[in-house]
Amino acid sequence: MAMLINGQPGEQVSALDRGLAYGDGIYRTIEIRAGQPRLWAWQYRRLVADAHRLKLPVPDAALLLDEISQLAGGLEQGVAKIVLTRGVGARGYAMPADVQPTRMVSVTAWAGYPPERARDGVHVRWCDTRLACQPLLAGIKHLNRLENVLARSEWSDPDIHEGLMLDTRGLLVEATMSNVYLVTGQQIITPKLDQSGVQGMLRDWLFAHAPQLGYPLVEAEILPAQLQAADAVFLSNSLIGLWPVASIDGQSLPHAHPCCAQLQALLAAEN
Repeated sequence: MAMLINGQPGEQVSALDRGLAYGDGIYRTIEIRAGQPRLWAWQYRRLVADAHRLKLPVPDAALLLDEISQLAGGLEQGVAKIVLTRGVGARGYAMPADVQPTRMVSVTAWAGYPPERARDGVHVRWCDTRLACQPLLAGIKHLNRLENVLARSEWSDPDIHEGLMLDTRGLLVEATMSNVYLVTGQQIITPKLDQSGVQGMLRDWLFAHAPQLGYPLVEAEILPAQLQAADAVFLSNSLIGLWPVASIDGQSLPHAHPCCAQLQALLAAEN
């Protein structure tokens, strides 16, 4: 792994950094293809939106691009991660009056995922861990992901590829590392993220592109039983792309729906 911290090579930050102490920051995970961050405009737009909601200063896009390029030059495929924190502060929760943010950019080699997951579908389970409702943080990819950590700790079976998460009201929100979509007829529905969850970059991309294929994408409150009744269910994030869901807790789902294959083809053509 190669890393820049505030533009300088290194792997250590202050023990007083608010990102470490309070999870006071945000991050993005980005696929690198031919040395360049894929879908960069979409990633940066989401980074800016999250930063503004937490009142964090946002680095210029050109600066971040330059730092990613420094680390990813010559790499055919990899993973970049951008972490922004509110920097070092005194004890206590109060935001510093003069914020000096910490900026971490790292690039690692691509570990990849078996291609059959995108082709044949994945097996998922329901998680017992529930997501708390907090509208002020809903949608933000902030640094406190303890609910996801606890949910992911619920299984070690390598044949289970993801876990679906409900909120404390019993509504579907997301999976541990991905957003969730249900195909019903000629429409795609995805959970509202006004109370909890992470608004992934590919979720934004799908809202813009799915209608081009004749599948309008809408938000809704979704109960668990609706997944078994759907024509298809699929997942998204910036590294896995789109995965159709083949089964939930051992119960098979239809997963050869043309909608997912068409969206996969459209996404594959994007840079």
